[in-house]
Amino acid sequence: METISTPSFLENLRNVTAKSHIALEELPISKSIVNPEITKDEYILYLDLMKDVINDAENNIFPLTANIITDSADRLRDHLLDNDFKALGHTKTYTDSKPLSAGISNLTPAFALGIFYVLEGSNLGGRVIFKNINTALGYDVESGASYFSGYGGTTGSHWRTFIEMLTKYEAANDNADEIIAGADYCYNAISKHLVENSSK
Repeated sequence: METISTPSFLENLRNVTAKSHIALEELPISKSIVNPEITKDEYILYLDLMKDVINDAENNIFPLTANIITDSADRLRDHLLDNDFKALGHTKTYTDSKPLSAGISNLTPAFALGIFYVLEGSNLGGRVIFKNINTALGYDVESGASYFSGYGGTTGSHWRTFIEMLTKYEAANDNADEIIAGADYCYNAISKHLVENSSK
């Protein structure tokens, strides 16, 4: 008798968030960082806006996942943006912007984990962006592109370790819907932040 397999948690996670993920990648500001003709100003604008997102996530969201993602302290990237700003001669104008946490009424560890999934996954695409920035603008890890360098040559293994912890938590708690909702929310919230703050 043939058995019909149901989609796995990770398959559902990717499928349900595909629309919001693609919408984020299709934004003009998102396309600018993979454009071979990117300018320094366009690059700095993207980093400046992502600083709001990463700072908010690391201070107000990721702490809820500390017991789940046991190496979360090693996955923080806010300081990399600070390094890049210094190298690029950019001064961030700090605001109380909370593009992620401000729109969440009931933040739970599972929802927070979905957000972590999106931001951690961006390291994979970051390696491609890093190559473009290096080729187009000449920046490297030391001169303004440390944020997109991810974990360097260990980016893939870091991702696999994260996914192992994510799937283990979901299997133990049966909260796939909440994790997926967090991920979908994250894609949409980042898109909203970029659109509202990148128009000229």
